[in-house]
Amino acid sequence: MRLLRQERDELHRQVLAGKPEAIARMRAQGKRTARERLALLLDADSFTEIEIFRRHQARGIKIDESRPHTDGVIVGSGTIDGRRVFVYAQDFTINGGSLGVAHAAKIHKVMDLALATGAPIIALNDSGGARIQEGVLSMDGYGGIFRRQVEASGIIPQISVVLGPCAGGAAYSPALADFVFMVRDTSNMFLTGPDVVAAVTGERVTHAELGGADVHGTRSGVAAFVHDDEESCFEDVRYLLSLLPSNNLEMPPSAPARGATEDDRPGLADMVPAEPNKPYDMRAVLEEIVDDGDYLEVHEQWAANVLCALGRIDGEVVGVVGNQPLVLAGVLDAAASQKAARFVRFCDAFAIPLVTLVDVPGFLPGTEQEYAGVIRHGAKLLYAYCEASVPRVQVILRKAYGGAYIVMDSRSIGTDMSLAWPTNEIAVMGAAGAVDILFRKELAASADPERLGAEMRAEYGDQLTHPYFAAERGLVDDVIDPAKTRSAIARALAMLRTKRKQAPRRKHGNIPL
Repeated sequence: MRLLRQERDELHRQVLAGKPEAIARMRAQGKRTARERLALLLDADSFTEIEIFRRHQARGIKIDESRPHTDGVIVGSGTIDGRRVFVYAQDFTINGGSLGVAHAAKIHKVMDLALATGAPIIALNDSGGARIQEGVLSMDGYGGIFRRQVEASGIIPQISVVLGPCAGGAAYSPALADFVFMVRDTSNMFLTGPDVVAAVTGERVTHAELGGADVHGTRSGVAAFVHDDEESCFEDVRYLLSLLPSNNLEMPPSAPARGATEDDRPGLADMVPAEPNKPYDMRAVLEEIVDDGDYLEVHEQWAANVLCALGRIDGEVVGVVGNQPLVLAGVLDAAASQKAARFVRFCDAFAIPLVTLVDVPGFLPGTEQEYAGVIRHGAKLLYAYCEASVPRVQVILRKAYGGAYIVMDSRSIGTDMSLAWPTNEIAVMGAAGAVDILFRKELAASADPERLGAEMRAEYGDQLTHPYFAAERGLVDDVIDPAKTRSAIARALAMLRTKRKQAPRRKHGNIPL
């Protein structure tokens, strides 16, 4: 027995140590090993590895030569701040982290365990893709991952961290996750690489230009978070997990109450200009509303005309959607609608109440947007809010015009509480545009069109866009002092905490994808 134990311990040591030359190549690229990444991500000494001795059983071209243990992926479970998570980390030092039958089977197992136990699953992606030598069986392995991700969607949080290459069919795994993290100068993700692009289209492009972190963080919207290094990346993964429930049957983790229901913030009264065309930073408003001014913004650099963030109000997790007047005056466009819709649906799936901060002049006009399908994408956000059954609080800070007002969680599509500042203007359009349409003939015939236009705009505002027009008709529950915004939201959320809403029986709706 002593000899068997010694043999086992030596083999275990060798597997954990890895191949020194391969590890040296990783370090030369500024990358950590899979085991080092797990140590950064998880609580110390919390990781339990599964199938550490697994090896592939394939036979064929250039496959018999090397059968390393783990088969290029480390799977198991650990804790983050004491809470159970399941993880898999692809190991680029073994066969380039390529996915074969055994590799895929290990991932399938840990995903099944995560779903069965109701715990989040975190994927650390660093792989050359499908293992060519195992042929179609590698593709079958990817299909099993994708199917399990869809089964788990809305049941457990799924987080993908791209820390190296993620090419071809492998890229669909992060795309199916709830949140994707990427690291500059290390991560890249694309369906067809630069060589294929050059061969097929003649276009010359680098890995970073085609699918680097900044491309997916600013242009495609695939990456929700982009970081400069792995340390800050894992720090934000841990922070994100602290704001999420372990599964859809649990509530998000609470923190101690902060007295928000009695917390006035006088600075808010001077933060938003009364003039509808003056810009300001909605993040400054958000900082006054959430506990300690602390929040995690999702897709910060993509579709920045709408802001989506997770934070806490009086210790309870909330999802915040807000128009951003600093970017495109806060209009909604195709990209912003997609971004906000997916965020709303995620929050609804995991019992996270929604707070919507409205200052929207409308949808972005023009042929480019119409051709891009702004109607269809705007309908996604409309669908997401209409479907959401979590507590919903709308705050109209200033402008709320046209269809964009309706889409931003208005009373008509089911918000539970609608609050407004005295600066709010809810109307089909602004006074200038409305007067130009309604009084076109009168203005054209007038000897002094400027004076007449000013009079008509004032009359339009007095009759249709004054702060209490909507409140008098039950479309706004209260016109509040801006300084009391945080306390008013906290009181509304406390009132709605036990809200329950049963959806009608159906297989599923048909969201306008």
